[in-house]
Amino acid sequence: MSAGETGGLAAGAAPGEVLYEAHRKVYAREVQGLFARLRLLAMFVLLGIFYGLPWLRWGGRQAVLFDLPARKFFLFGLTLFPQDFYLLTWLLVIAALSLFFFTALAGRLWCGYACPQTVWTESFVWMERLTEGSRLQQMKLDKARWGAQKIARKCAKQLLWVSFALFTGVTFVGYFSSIEGLLARLAGGGLGLSFWEGFWILFYALATYGNAGHLREQVCKYMCPYARFQSAMFDRDTLVVSYDAARGEPRGSRARGTARPAARGDCVDCMICVQVCPTGIDIRNGLQYECIACAACIDACDAVMTKIGSARGLVRYSTQAEMDHVRSRVLRPRTAIYGALLLTLISGFAYAVAHRVPFDLDVLRDRNTLYRELDDGRIENVYTVRIINKDQRPHRFVLSAVDLPNAVVDGDSPTYQVAAEDVRSVVVRVRIPPGQEHGGRDFVLQAQPLDRPGLHVASRARFFAEP
Repeated sequence: MSAGETGGLAAGAAPGEVLYEAHRKVYAREVQGLFARLRLLAMFVLLGIFYGLPWLRWGGRQAVLFDLPARKFFLFGLTLFPQDFYLLTWLLVIAALSLFFFTALAGRLWCGYACPQTVWTESFVWMERLTEGSRLQQMKLDKARWGAQKIARKCAKQLLWVSFALFTGVTFVGYFSSIEGLLARLAGGGLGLSFWEGFWILFYALATYGNAGHLREQVCKYMCPYARFQSAMFDRDTLVVSYDAARGEPRGSRARGTARPAARGDCVDCMICVQVCPTGIDIRNGLQYECIACAACIDACDAVMTKIGSARGLVRYSTQAEMDHVRSRVLRPRTAIYGALLLTLISGFAYAVAHRVPFDLDVLRDRNTLYRELDDGRIENVYTVRIINKDQRPHRFVLSAVDLPNAVVDGDSPTYQVAAEDVRSVVVRVRIPPGQEHGGRDFVLQAQPLDRPGLHVASRARFFAEP
């Protein structure tokens, strides 16, 4: 027995003491049923969104584009600048709390149906079945000696995998660089690609190929942190994939069409629930952290129960409370708190977006000169002002000083035109009459669009005068 076959030994370990086991490929059996159809639907919808969204046009341009060089994010007609990153943080908090909420309600539904690792793995498994056949055919092919047929099947699979991974990498970069321009540069031999475009295409393609093609369940079992802390969000009323041991035990096979012996349970120990599991676990051993709640074992077991004439639901979505013959509660302190916080955050986010002022103002004081006294005795401070127009049409702004009596704002122009979704930097001088101020004083510099008098943006600044 070699270490390469079964595991490895640490120095000083006793002979035969295995400290780790070599990975064994999981050959998941194909299954038909309600939950299999739901997973397939989720895969098509989510992949369709991912691959199709960069091609969607909105207002004459790409609907979703994260233009990092220009520091602009375009989301369906909404233009976000770096000053709006709090909205992104808000969204991330909503996403995290949503995960907690739905996990407390129904376990790892995210993992089983919507996680990118699950969705892309399903795609790669489908391509593997297309080129190498069913579970038994794949196992037989892998054990067979290398020959023309095996080489052809393996090469066909790798060709599909690599092509799909590269297409995924190109689509991913298409969210950060115009997808049409990106494909035009690729069609021209890739000579116009920037270094970072090429790097991220290859990086994301390699990540997709490795995670979905080779690592698969290992990502869920060993790399994903969610599997480790999910138990903190579970309770007796959480809906999880469960095996009804009271009904199924003791296990034992029987011929189709024969009555179940009184001393046996409904489980015929066919092992199909294990064969269809993408992580290779036995759900009959109880809930395990490797379970991603894909419900493949439910479809498989229901099909077997139908064939032998027993009631479906030996493996089903259930709660620990229900298994103990106690009524489950959907509304409980945990879900109520999560739900209330989630509703508050979503409502607040919607209000913030709906009432978002499409302008912003940054003021930077000239640090080279503290203040300047003019010939007529007036005191002058110089500021660099950045007027940010997030709207989709141009606006003309007028600047004024607030909370600084008798102050005059002087610049190159009485008003400043700022193009749509653009930033304009101007140098202005704020002046006050002589003898009015001593020391320093905070004030507000305000920019108001002439065509929208009800709106204005402001930024605090400090005015210095003679001590």
